[in-house]
Formats: sequence, C-alpha cells, structure tokens
Amino acid sequence: MSLTLNEARARAAMLSEVSYDLTFDVTSPDDFRSQVAVRFDTTGGDTFLELHQATSIDVTVDGETITPAYDEKRITLEGLTPGTHEVVVDARLRYVTDGEGMHTFTDPVDGERYVGGYLGLDITQRLFACFDQLDLKAPITVTVLADPEWTVLSNGRLTKAKSGRFEFATTPPIPCDLLAVAAGPYASVTWEHRGVPMGWHARRSLAAELNRDAAELRRVTEVCFDHYAKIFTEPFPFDSYDQVFVPDLNWGAMECPGCVTWNELMLPRGRVTDDNRRRRAMVVAHEMSHMWFADLVSPVWWEDAWLNESFADYMGFEVAEFAAGYAGTRVSFEAAYKPGAYLADRRRSTHPVAPAAQDVPDVDTATTIFDRISYGKGNAVLRQLVTWLGTEDFLSGVNAHLTRHRFANATLEDLLSALDAASPRDVRGWAQVWLRQSGHDTIKVSRAGDVPVFTREGVRPHRFTVAAYTPSLEPVGERLVDLADEPVALPEWAGLVVVPNAHGETFARIELDPFSYDIVVRDLAALSDPLVRAVLWATLLDQVPPAAHLDLVARQLPRETSSTLVAAALDRTLKDLVRRALPPSDVPAALEVVAAACKLDGEPDEQRAIALAGGLAWSTSDAALLRRWLAADATDQGLALDPALRWATVRRLAELGGIEAAEIEAERLRDGTAGGDLGAVTALAARPTAEAKAEAWAAMTGDVSVSRFRALAEGLWTLSQRELVTPYVAAYVAAAPALARRGSAFAAVVGKAFPAFPLTSDELDLVRDALRGDIPAVLRREWEDELDDRAA
Repeated sequence: MSLTLNEARARAAMLSEVSYDLTFDVTSPDDFRSQVAVRFDTTGGDTFLELHQATSIDVTVDGETITPAYDEKRITLEGLTPGTHEVVVDARLRYVTDGEGMHTFTDPVDGERYVGGYLGLDITQRLFACFDQLDLKAPITVTVLADPEWTVLSNGRLTKAKSGRFEFATTPPIPCDLLAVAAGPYASVTWEHRGVPMGWHARRSLAAELNRDAAELRRVTEVCFDHYAKIFTEPFPFDSYDQVFVPDLNWGAMECPGCVTWNELMLPRGRVTDDNRRRRAMVVAHEMSHMWFADLVSPVWWEDAWLNESFADYMGFEVAEFAAGYAGTRVSFEAAYKPGAYLADRRRSTHPVAPAAQDVPDVDTATTIFDRISYGKGNAVLRQLVTWLGTEDFLSGVNAHLTRHRFANATLEDLLSALDAASPRDVRGWAQVWLRQSGHDTIKVSRAGDVPVFTREGVRPHRFTVAAYTPSLEPVGERLVDLADEPVALPEWAGLVVVPNAHGETFARIELDPFSYDIVVRDLAALSDPLVRAVLWATLLDQVPPAAHLDLVARQLPRETSSTLVAAALDRTLKDLVRRALPPSDVPAALEVVAAACKLDGEPDEQRAIALAGGLAWSTSDAALLRRWLAADATDQGLALDPALRWATVRRLAELGGIEAAEIEAERLRDGTAGGDLGAVTALAARPTAEAKAEAWAAMTGDVSVSRFRALAEGLWTLSQRELVTPYVAAYVAAAPALARRGSAFAAVVGKAFPAFPLTSDELDLVRDALRGDIPAVLRREWEDELDDRAA
C-alpha cells in the first residue's frame, strides 16, 4: 500500500508541529527494537502512522495503551481530538540485507558487524513508526543502544556516549526519510572546520584506504563547504557534518542532513584513478549542496524531486570542476552521463523535468522519477538556465528562495517567483518549455553556400557556444550564440568546420552539416579541446549505425588522449552496442575490433592505460593473455592489476572456459573481502556450462541480497553463451514480478538484470505479456525502457 498524493495532502492539512524522539536498540543480532514518541498537533479526526512489518508492537496514545488496527503497514489512529497528542510505539523489527531499512552486514575480512539505517521513499517506516511524507518535516532526537566499543553516527552532534548508550542532539525540522544511523567499529578521521565538527568514516577493514585518501577527502570537503558559504546567504544549516562509507548502500550516496552515507565503491581498494577522484569530488559537492536543496528547503511532494536532484547534480559537476579544481569533471558529464539523459528522453517513460503533482499520484510512481531525466537532463537544463539568466541573477533568486522557505517546504512555483523577481527575463515562459515539457530540440547546421547556418527544430530558446575549426581541425574561434525561431548565420566562418553546443551548455540533439560531419568522423581525435571531443563522441555514438560505431572506435579510440573519453566510449560500446544492438553471431567479431582498439603496447599514459586495460579485459578472446596477467598480477606492459581489474580478468577467463571453480575459489580467498566474494560469484556464474547457469539461477531466486543478485545476473547473461542461457529468459520473466516485490531497490536490480543480449520476437512477447499484468512500478519502468531501447 503506497501513500497517495491525496492521502498525503489530507494528512498534512490535519497535522502540524510534528516531532520524533527515537531510541534504537541494535545490540541483538537477531532483530532490533524501535521505540518512538511522536508528538503532533491536529485539527482532530482519524489518521495513521506507517510501520512496516513489525513482529511485535505496543502503542500508547497520550499515556493510554490501545490496540490499534495494524495491517503490517499502517497503524490507525482513530478519533483524535483537536490539540496536541503523543503516540508512543514500541516495536521489534527485522534487519534487512537489501539496503532498505536497518541493514546488517558482517565483514568477511574480520568478522565485525555493522548496522545502518538506510532510508528513502517508503523506507522510513521500516525503521520506526512515522508520518512518512516530505511535508511533515520534524525535529528528530535519536538515541542508539549499541556495542559500547562502536562508533555510532546520526544526523545530530553526538552529545553523550556512555555504557553503550549514544545520544544525539535534536535536529532542526527535516524530512523523516533523511534520518541516518550508522553503527559499527568504524575507522574515523575527524576535525573541525569553521566551527563545524567534520569526519570521514569507513569500516575498520578499509582503514588503510581511508587513511590513504584522508587528506584529499578533507580538502575537497572544506573547499566545497567554503564555496557554498560564499555563494549561499543561508549558513550551513546543521551542527556537524559526517560522511560515512557504509556497506551495501544501493546508490552512490544519500544526502542525510549532517551525516551523508556513501557507497563503499567510492573508496576503492588498490588504485584510485583520476576518474575516481573526479567522480568522488563531484559527489562531495553534490551531497553537500543537498544540505540546502532537499534538507534546508524540501519539496512538498515528489513531483518536485528535481528541485533536489537536478540542483545537486548541476552543483556537483560545477563545483568539482571550478571550485575544487578537478579539471575534466564536465568532460565526464558530457561523455558518460548526459548521453543517458538523451536516451531516457526518447523513451515512452520520459517525463518533464518538473512534472505536475497529479502525474505522481503515489509514492510507487515517485520511485520511478529518480532517473536520468531528474539527474542528467535536469543538470543540463539548469546549466542552460544559468547560461541564459547569468550567474548573478540565478544565485540572487536561489538565495531569496532558500531564505524564504528555510526548514520548510517549497514548490517549483515558489522558486520561479524568486527567480522572476531577480531577473528581467521571462523565467516562467522559460520554465514552461524547458521544465514542464518532455523531449528535447534538435540544433541543425546547414550551409548557405559555404556559410554555416543554425536552425532549431523545437520550441526552446538556446544559448550555447559554437566552435569553429579549419578543415585540418585547427581551432579558429568560439562564440556564444542565441538560437530561437530565427536561423542564425555566421558568414565570417564560411568554409570552416563548426560545432554547435561545443561546451555542452544546452540540452539538444546536434546534427552537423555533411562537411563538418565528414571531417569530424575522419579525425575526431585531432581536436585539441577534450570538452568539444566529449560532445562529439557522445553525438556520434548516439547517431551512427553499428558498423560505423565500430569503425569510429577502431580508428579514433587508439588516438584518443583522454582516459575519461576512452572509458566512456568503451562503456557505451559494451552496453549500447554489443549487449543490445548486435545479434549474437556478430558479437565475437565486434569484440575483436574493441580488443584491437585497446592494444596496450608502449602506452606511456598510466590513466589511459588503465582505461584501455579495462576494455581489453572484457573484449579479448586471448585466454593466454589473461592467464599471463593473473600470473604476473599485472598486464604484459607492467600495469598492476588492482582488485577491479583482476576480477574483470577472472570473469572474462571464466566466460572463455579458461578457469574452473576451484581456481575461482582460490582467487576469492586471495582477495578475502566482500568485493572479492561478489567477484567470485560473477565469475562462477559466467562459466560456459549448464551446471554453472543452473547454480546461478537457483541462487538468484533464493534468499539473496541486492548486491549478490546483481553479481549473479552479471555472470549469468554472458554474451557468448546465448544457447546456454536461453531457457532462463522465460524463467526470468516469470520470476521477476515476485522478486521485485521485495522492495524498490530489489525491483530496480531485478529490472536491470534483463538479459544482456538481443531477444527473439517470442521472447519479447513474453515480456510484453507480463507487462499486461500486475507488475511493481519500478520493474515495469525498467522493462518498458528496455523494450524501447531495443526497438530504437
């Protein structure tokens, strides 16, 4: 039973002045105790608290014990009189291993136990009884009973820790789904900056990695903090700022006020690449910006989730690049993130960046809009807004908005009012075409004689950079252009190659004129600016047919100097071309093309060598080469195999039938970590035997965690083993709906476990038939997107 918009509106009209006093007892490894005192004012009548599948429950209302109606989802509160009430719910709840609720994890390295409350849409109720909606923000006071030797973190500053009782300061009003709890024997690096206690934390077995990166993590945190202190007039809203790498988080990070939770993949074992550092700096900036957009000012309902995510995504890339000093962060956005937003905007599931409230009628629907539209497209659209308005007017409106609605809730209309007051431009007209309508325009280049002429197919005003080059791709100049209804001609650049949106300021499809297209396709790697190359790599890979895609990779990838662009091109080739577009009979030849393009002979640039080695690891059919890598723990050129590259090598060797279960188990023991366990799971499932596939499928349909299911699916659907896995296509379609009902995160991983090769018409009909039935919303979205992508 998902909370509906109408229910949320009715409850918000009835309740006010909500607060929570929480005590969690996580000392037992079997289940945990959740005690909450909920205080609120009401206009009177009936309402309900959400609480998911408590195994026992005691409820008092204003000190009197009651036996309420409870259906394992909602606690009914009947006949409340107008005024102030206190409801106390004392419950026992199960731990989870899927990252949705009070998650428990035992570290295979040292046997240590970790517990954490990982929340999100419809998940808070798995931790405590609550009014689980955004616009009933509340102060939260947390106490945790845990092992006295543990580190325990929550949103407020720790005020007392004695005999296993950890007490935290009361937060300002925040959405209850942003509560954070992290408990275990964490390794920590702590300090104070501008009066705010700060810390980075990781599992004890990752202490070496935390210490390795601690200086950089601290520097980035402080730089971002100082930057936001400069551009936002509202001060940092919370009393402390911890960032904790937690096991099995289902997303990259979560913006819990004062206590951001991070996926441990952001603290890699072994080598930390430049791309790793750029992405991590971007996420630091992204999550810290949420302290203002999401935490200080929150949406009223989920249709305005973009106000959280689009702003944070834009700020993340912008601040990492220009304030934190991670050059190339925007290159990574154009090459690796923005293409997915264009793809998403062409699917039937596309939606406006800012949909109407009625288009998000319940929380189940809301879980489907945290997607590449709300992130990648929203980021790009906001960048276009800043380009169009100017930074000064944009920040003036944003700051007025933040101050007006501090520790409260706000809507798109509230933001537009603030921007409209700050700018002479027609902000509402801009928002109508950019935020309220789905789809994107096309910017076309044609020639009037030799003169380049720009036209727009669509309805949106665009401001973007045009770059001009000689026919040998030497730079001539750049110009900011405004394009709307009327064509724009640039006669001074007659006879030159021209690239619209060369710096990625707008969100639109690009169609080069034939003259520019032919030269760019022939000599893309010769362009000196990696940002322009990023825009063009993304454009070409989006538009060329499979044969031309492979030809572009074969001719340009060996000459591409940016490791970011190499990695992005390889990733798109694997996911968009090899796995989705090519018939199985064409896959071996395509992999040979990729492997040849990833040749490592004499590569002097370590970052580029890392990206190429990763591509070679999944594309080569040379088992002897992979064997040599494992034996030397390095490539033939001496590049050390970090854990990720070593497991990629083992997996590909397993796909080729070149390694048996006993040796994979030896690799797992050699690794000795949770990541190694998952690497072994994937490799075992990838072996080309019927027995391996049967074992993988049985494990996938048993009692399995999200991360283990993902690892099994990656090994099951091996590209070169179509005949072996054909029986599991129908089995997957039949089993997926029930599996997806375990929770939204599990539903997402089940949907993403769609067979990684083209399906026959009969197999596609199985999916279409299943979609006519009762399918969880997240799974339905994933499957419909897969069908759309394969039909494109």
